[in-house]
Amino acid sequence: MLDDFMVRAALAGLGVVVAAAPLGCFVVWRRMAFFGAATAHAAVLGVALSLALSMSVFAGVLAVSLLMAVSVTLLSHRGYAMDTLLGVMAHSSLAFGLVAVSFLTDVRIDLMAYLFGDILAVGRTDLGIIWSGSLLVLGLTLWRWQPLLLATVSEELAHAEGYDPRRESLILTVALAIVVAVAIKVVGVLLIAALLIIPAATARPFSATPERMALIAAGLGIISVLGGLWGSWNLDTPTGPTIVCVAAILFAVLNTAARVEGGGSRD
Repeated sequence: MLDDFMVRAALAGLGVVVAAAPLGCFVVWRRMAFFGAATAHAAVLGVALSLALSMSVFAGVLAVSLLMAVSVTLLSHRGYAMDTLLGVMAHSSLAFGLVAVSFLTDVRIDLMAYLFGDILAVGRTDLGIIWSGSLLVLGLTLWRWQPLLLATVSEELAHAEGYDPRRESLILTVALAIVVAVAIKVVGVLLIAALLIIPAATARPFSATPERMALIAAGLGIISVLGGLWGSWNLDTPTGPTIVCVAAILFAVLNTAARVEGGGSRD
């Protein structure tokens, strides 16, 4: 079954969604959309370093993404504004990564595949890495779900319950870095943030509880992946961007429907 490249692509996309859905909810709740994009931009530098050092791209991207996430988290508690830090580090790491790639004259690199994903080229090893990372993130998120929720709602409330909000924030950023590393093969560094944010944002109006929002976001992510693969196959369009386009269409349609229904109920 895994010899079929479309089956492998679907499994890879679903693996990313499993981890991205609950994390995306926290990204939306904490208004960390720029953080996800910044971590993804830093991944380009990880790609360049891993190719230069002849090491696994996954390992290089994970190392740089973790360094980026941890650095921003620690520096934000030392008087630096979060948005300023993210702007400086995101654009700097992206620029350094692109410059570093230009020096790799002896290495053939399809930069577009890393920027926008190449899900149809996912192999068995990639599937193992994607699902191992996704299950690790999912397990970490489920383990820290309640502390993360408390720290998101109120740092004082988290302290009162015996949790350290800074530790929970660090756990969240580490989980985001892992998702970026495993998703680079699926949608690429420039579209990872979209897959994190759009399904969660779409699910928000239909969710009475945080858990329901995470489940709906996961369902919408699955529809986006499968719909994107179907659309890409039939329309001959790039797969990663098509997946994000399906997610964006779902956001527009469902949120419009929610607003219309809400307006009608008030009447």
